[in-house]
Amino acid sequence: MVSHLAFLKNMKLKLRTQNLYVRCGLAEFLGTLILILFGCGSVAQMELSGFAKAQFLSVNMAFGFAVTAGAYVCAGVSGAHLNPAVSLAMFILKKLSWKLFLIYCLAQFLGAFIGAALVFSLYYDALHVYSNGNWTVYGPQSTAGIFASYPSEHLSAINGFTDQVIATAALLICILAILDEANNAAPRGLQPFLIGIMVLLVGLAMGFNCGYPINPARDLAPRFFTAIAGWGSEVFSAGGHWWWVPVLGPLVGGVVGAVIYEVFIEFHHPSPNQKQESEEPTEGINRPHYELVQSSA
Repeated sequence: MVSHLAFLKNMKLKLRTQNLYVRCGLAEFLGTLILILFGCGSVAQMELSGFAKAQFLSVNMAFGFAVTAGAYVCAGVSGAHLNPAVSLAMFILKKLSWKLFLIYCLAQFLGAFIGAALVFSLYYDALHVYSNGNWTVYGPQSTAGIFASYPSEHLSAINGFTDQVIATAALLICILAILDEANNAAPRGLQPFLIGIMVLLVGLAMGFNCGYPINPARDLAPRFFTAIAGWGSEVFSAGGHWWWVPVLGPLVGGVVGAVIYEVFIEFHHPSPNQKQESEEPTEGINRPHYELVQSSA
């Protein structure tokens, strides 16, 4: 027992790092891995069981809670971006340096890639039975959609791009509101849970067109994995070379959402002096206030 504890202590001393870039990179890697493991795992369970073990609603819930789980894993270290679109928005808002932005994106991509590999390993036998070992992108026994998004038959690339911009912008607006201390920020311990609820809401409202990827790392890294694992280059050519839409669309949407929140909310927060003056009682002025209203029904 003593030697075991000594071994763990020795390993901790050897592996421990105070380097900010390494710490944040490791945190984003693990948080994103958790997101993909639970999120894509829920899709695999739904598809491979023929919708007997799960439905689209359960996938929506799984991705929402997967974001929550991944965020709780790393929020105290890196802030739990788990998404290059979020990291780009924070970089634009000057809340993240360009070096950290690059490290975050790389860590998120690698985490998503390994997460996809774990889902593949977890359901390897089920994948073989379901598809007879024939990895396909389209068709009745297709399985590529477990790992990455593909457009519905009705969806054009332009409409898909618009879908991703709108969905990611809406998500970023909500995230910034949850984090905004000058607005009505949620308690720190609840922020990952509420952000997961926002992802669930996006899935419930905007998942029909292409499955709401809203995250370049979540879509592109598993797509690369499927290309290597046996699905081939069709994962990039399918859907009229759809692959770029869930990469570029969320990045644009993240910036759009951040700008909208800044222009409509952040720019108009009172300065500390103005806030102090506004708290002083003034006769004849009824200021807006926020309160929870209890229903008697």
